[in-house]
Amino acid sequence: MSGVQTRPAEATPNRDECDVVMNLSASQRCEFVKNTPDCASDEGFIKYPVVTFCLFPPNLLPLAITLYVLWLFVLFLLLGLIASDFFCPNLSAISSTLSLTHNVAGVTFLALGNGAPDVFSAMAAFSHPQTAGLAIGALFGAGIFVTTVVAGSIALVKPFTVASRPFLRDVIFYMAAVFWTFMILYKGHISMGEAVGYLGLYIVYVLTVIVSAYVYNRQKHQLNGSAQTSGSERGEILPSDAYREIPNASIQAHDDGEYEPLLPYTRSTAQIFLNAINPVDSRTWRRQHWSAKVLKVIKVPVEVLLLLTVPVVDTDKEDHNWKRPLNSLHIITGPLVCVLTFQSGKYGLLLIEGEVPVWVLILCIGVFLSGIVFFTTTNERPPKYHFLYSLLGFVVSALWISTVASEIVSVLHLLGIVLSLSNTVLGLTLLAWGNSIGDCFADITIARQGYPRMAISACFGGIIFNMLFGVGLGCLLQIFQTNNVVMLEPEGMLCWVLSGALGLSLVLSFILVPLQCFHLSRFYGIFLLIFYIVFLLVALLTEFRVIQF
Repeated sequence: MSGVQTRPAEATPNRDECDVVMNLSASQRCEFVKNTPDCASDEGFIKYPVVTFCLFPPNLLPLAITLYVLWLFVLFLLLGLIASDFFCPNLSAISSTLSLTHNVAGVTFLALGNGAPDVFSAMAAFSHPQTAGLAIGALFGAGIFVTTVVAGSIALVKPFTVASRPFLRDVIFYMAAVFWTFMILYKGHISMGEAVGYLGLYIVYVLTVIVSAYVYNRQKHQLNGSAQTSGSERGEILPSDAYREIPNASIQAHDDGEYEPLLPYTRSTAQIFLNAINPVDSRTWRRQHWSAKVLKVIKVPVEVLLLLTVPVVDTDKEDHNWKRPLNSLHIITGPLVCVLTFQSGKYGLLLIEGEVPVWVLILCIGVFLSGIVFFTTTNERPPKYHFLYSLLGFVVSALWISTVASEIVSVLHLLGIVLSLSNTVLGLTLLAWGNSIGDCFADITIARQGYPRMAISACFGGIIFNMLFGVGLGCLLQIFQTNNVVMLEPEGMLCWVLSGALGLSLVLSFILVPLQCFHLSRFYGIFLLIFYIVFLLVALLTEFRVIQF
């Protein structure tokens, strides 16, 4: 298990004391978890060790584990829902408001939107020494999963020729990020300068994408009059993560024109509000598969809560998704969510001069501002300052993501304690799979629609962002909070197996793909899938000490 400590480099690392709880008798466990700081250090709202060992009888421990696995499934669903339906649209609106080009938007706001679950999960895991192994395992595990399983599946579904220069660019930058992380783990600690260097490397990557796109566009314009532009390099026009923008639009778009009323009518304020918080589209409900309906029923309560608290600005709509009654309410609920979810709500519950809680003050200010907005605007036309709602939506949805990510990390920490598994193996399996499976299905769907080049580019661009921001920002926040270096101390061989496997997969891609003239065949896809299966087998055998190095 990888440990992280924010203390001087010469200090001796402390073991997670909560690990020994399973060695105690059942009657001693509840008192132990209540009095052990490591068992209560998670930032989630639910104290899982206390719930597990104080509320569940010892003979119902398997039931508790089953419930936690189901709860993990729900949390991963919520993480994807918030990122796709609330976080990403607001980032897109901010990008449009700032009039950013596709290249800049793709490697900044769009990359942040796609990588939000991974980055926030890593930041939550890095926040405590006991759970840092989850971050290392998840970032490296997701990297191997994407570069083997996802890339291999795309090649199986749609063999294609990858754009050469963008592919080599992304692989080289990702190899640099992985090698840098390997050196940090070998050294055992990361300083502020090195953490900032992670962010600096991503800035270099962004500039490289922009410059290469600019050079390519100039060359294309110069050759436009004399020769046809080769289609094999078209993937370089947009950056890696920007490829998601086009296919997602084609996948999710549907012709609403047939549902538009023939004659215009005016809806009341109450109708606008009720329609705005209704997440079920009755027009498509009857055509959905029963499994999709079950999933929708599970998500409906949370979707209603999110609709009530997170404003969404949609620049593709004529009214930019302006809903006067709901947007007025957002001025109250949005700041309340911020103050009650940040740092598990400890700042929102603080008393001002020992009498008034902070959240009450925020509520009063929100009600005042909400009244001003409601009585100075109309239902038909959004106000000039409507773009500011995208900033509010960005902050609120980011805090929701951070809250859910903290709960996921806390549950995985508890499962590691109960099942005697290291955080690293939980990170490279459950956390990595949970964060990557949605992107995997999306990329395979994109490939089936005839855009395999877009799908493969989205794969590599996303994991570069996740690695550099996940480690860099996560460690940087810890350094700011403690004013000390962050200790990264891998315990056992699993961490080295993980980093070595990721490095090997990248080197193989860097060598084998050019040798195949950048054509990804079904045979190469099968090779990548076999590589991941072998890696996973070696990692699990190493975890259970069947294989010892």
